Amino acid sequence: MTDAILVLNGGSSSLKFAVFDGRDELPLVLRGNVASLGQQPRLHVEAVGDQPVIERSLGGGPIDIAKAFATVASLLADRDLLHRIGRVGHRVVHGGRDFTEPTRLDARAIEALRLLEPLAPIHQRINLEIVALAAGLLPHALQVGCFDTAFHSTRPAVAKTYGLPRAMTEAGIISYGFHGLSYSHIASKLRGRYGAGAGGRAIVAHLGSGASLCAMNCGVSVATTMGFSTLDGLIMSTRCGALDPGVILHLLQDRKLSTDRLVTLLYEQSGLLGVSGISGDMVTLIGSDDRAAAEAIDLFVYRIGREIGSLAAALGGLDTLVFTAGIGENAPLIRERIGAAASWLGLGIDHNRNQRGEEIISFAGSSVEVLVIPTDEERAVAAQLSSELHRHEHPSPGGQEG
Repeated sequence: MTDAILVLNGGSSSLKFAVFDGRDELPLVLRGNVASLGQQPRLHVEAVGDQPVIERSLGGGPIDIAKAFATVASLLADRDLLHRIGRVGHRVVHGGRDFTEPTRLDARAIEALRLLEPLAPIHQRINLEIVALAAGLLPHALQVGCFDTAFHSTRPAVAKTYGLPRAMTEAGIISYGFHGLSYSHIASKLRGRYGAGAGGRAIVAHLGSGASLCAMNCGVSVATTMGFSTLDGLIMSTRCGALDPGVILHLLQDRKLSTDRLVTLLYEQSGLLGVSGISGDMVTLIGSDDRAAAEAIDLFVYRIGREIGSLAAALGGLDTLVFTAGIGENAPLIRERIGAAASWLGLGIDHNRNQRGEEIISFAGSSVEVLVIPTDEERAVAAQLSSELHRHEHPSPGGQEG
């Protein structure tokens, strides 16, 4: 019986996984992650049903994504789940212009997605390696890609276009946007809360080691801070965020940085880590007395506050602000400071509600409702697979699929 959906979500330092029963409500069967791959890897498995939490060290040295996957495969075998898995959903960071809906990952699709590796060098290669590993483990299961960029394909052309020669735009040098699976999940939660209006004019702040903002109108992406690559927009844990292109020219021409050195600098040595010189981890920075740590936090908050203003302009106002992802869900101080930076929009955060981590953290008189909603990219992938299966099983009248 192949009724279960396995979801695999690989990053530069972790592999998240989840198994869902394929029924309409997608009951969770198993969820966990292999974290800190490059340092001291650990397996964490959540308690689901009568299964206990598992916390296990995987040794004192770094492991690659293949060994992390082998750990997950062993766990699936131990839980007697391999024979149940009929579909495997993969979070793929970059889908370019062509991949805007869940897609079967056959050889042709994989080849096209490999061409996008330079646009997401940290993630894309890892995502596709996981696809190959999963296909080897489960040769009879359907491998399906769900794309972080797809959610933002609804934006108008003016929101995607750079001031470059038209031929470059037509060749695909445009803004794509990322964190789309997270935003898709939050949009579904907003629809569940508010109905079809999905919170009206909403800004969602996905604040984790990677960070971005998305402006949504009735749950549909209108604008976002990330663009052509995952470097753009806010400063992040180790990524620089938006940067004057002249800085890149200076580093290449005057500082004589090699391309490889520049990639390492912008993706791995900048952001909170680069500004503070201490860490890219927000918990560490908040706990530090070092002035440079405070300056890194100040810059993080300032850039978010400024971009909230920009996205509110794109929306023509603001009704709802949502915090999600690691920092957004777990750092009350950062939420409160961002709320203060955006208070001119009529929002106010209730200190006590915020400290308790309630779902609604705005005070009663706030004209903008402020929420904290945990993200769930794995469930978003499973929901897309389930919806796609239903669409193919029940085509619209006349034989045309909707």
